[in-house]
Amino acid sequence: MLRVMANPHVRSEEPPAQTPLLDSNSNQNRTQEEKDPLQEPEQESQETPLDQTLRRLEKFLTSLGFNQSSVLGFLLSWTAFIVVGVVVPVLVLVLVPSDCSGCEKYQIKDFELCIVVPQACLAAISLLCFSFNLRKYGLRRFLFVDRYSGQMARLRDRYIKQISGSLRLLAIWVFLCFILKTAREVIHIIYVHQESWWVSLATLLALVTSWTYVSTISLSASILFHLVCNLQVIHFDDYGKLLESESNVFIFMEEHIRLRYYLSKISHRFRIFLVLEFLVVTASQFITLLQITEYGSMITIINGGDFAVSTIVQVVGVIICLHAATKISHRAQAIASLASRWHALVTSASTDASQQRIPPSLGNLEAANQVNLLYRNYSESDLESLDSVGLTTQPPSHASSYHKRQAFVMYLQSNPGGITIFGWTVDRTLINTIFFIELSLVTLVLGKTIIFN
Repeated sequence: MLRVMANPHVRSEEPPAQTPLLDSNSNQNRTQEEKDPLQEPEQESQETPLDQTLRRLEKFLTSLGFNQSSVLGFLLSWTAFIVVGVVVPVLVLVLVPSDCSGCEKYQIKDFELCIVVPQACLAAISLLCFSFNLRKYGLRRFLFVDRYSGQMARLRDRYIKQISGSLRLLAIWVFLCFILKTAREVIHIIYVHQESWWVSLATLLALVTSWTYVSTISLSASILFHLVCNLQVIHFDDYGKLLESESNVFIFMEEHIRLRYYLSKISHRFRIFLVLEFLVVTASQFITLLQITEYGSMITIINGGDFAVSTIVQVVGVIICLHAATKISHRAQAIASLASRWHALVTSASTDASQQRIPPSLGNLEAANQVNLLYRNYSESDLESLDSVGLTTQPPSHASSYHKRQAFVMYLQSNPGGITIFGWTVDRTLINTIFFIELSLVTLVLGKTIIFN
């Protein structure tokens, strides 16, 4: 390490070979060391469990095509998506004939093609939005796991547990949907077999593989957003414990400003994805309901089973995203209640001696400078500029501790924070609005197709 510091040009000549997602903005403590073949086993042994978990997550995302940090990765990702996710199912549904007499009532290709289109659109949106963010920020900055070097050791185990839990959640839903899709295709082949059983098996394999690939991409995007939000929940839980162990109000202010700053960054990065996903899923369900109610014959699992399977995938993805966003929003809004309780308890237990004037310390001045530096560049979000207003000066020294706590509680009540989509906070109010919009669309479709017909 001393040899590297003495000759800083060595690293620029031979950069360490790392995978693109982790190399974009990875931990500087590891990237500053020179790549030496003799020291490589020692470096591998010093890799933390969090690094290993992130590397496994990176390999999984690369296999799905989210790693587009190079031209070759970009071409391979989109080529695989177009071929496997779009071309294969369309060719199978259009070109593979049915040699079964009396199977017209089971072979409704318009239904199946209308299912392929929204599934492909949803996966394309997921691939486009998340590959852009991963390419721009890297996996670590994308997940915000390197925010505070001092808290890494304390929160590392919770990071690992949350990442592993999110991957298990993805595996469970993909497996369940895969079983449903396979069962539906097997039943469809039994009643509507092709001219040869080999053709039927090839059709089954092609459709199930394509559907699983596309569904895994869309569900992975929802799980990644779920993971980012739940990693922030860890910090909000830690912030609640901070109220029980600290008494310096400015430390609470600094930490809350930082938490709200990162929530605004998350909102900015994912708002386009959330809006497009909601619009695509709503349009897909609208078309599905319209086709089913307008269809004159009986809808069975053979000709309409794909509607049920695709609906499950789409609705589960939306629910995962909304659940994660509302969870972090409600956790951020609950901080004001915790601070009010803390203020009441401290005020009740305080004595006259605790209300003496406390001059500002040097540590608080340094913390104020750190908060100011935190907002030097806030072009990425709409909300950071609101956070930095009026926080460039140190609180007056004559203010009592009671007044400081009261001002802090009022600040939290006026700045609840949370995940926002173009100004709308994703909480119970927005969920109720979405529910009534969907209910209105369902009523409109049923009125146009059932009542009038």
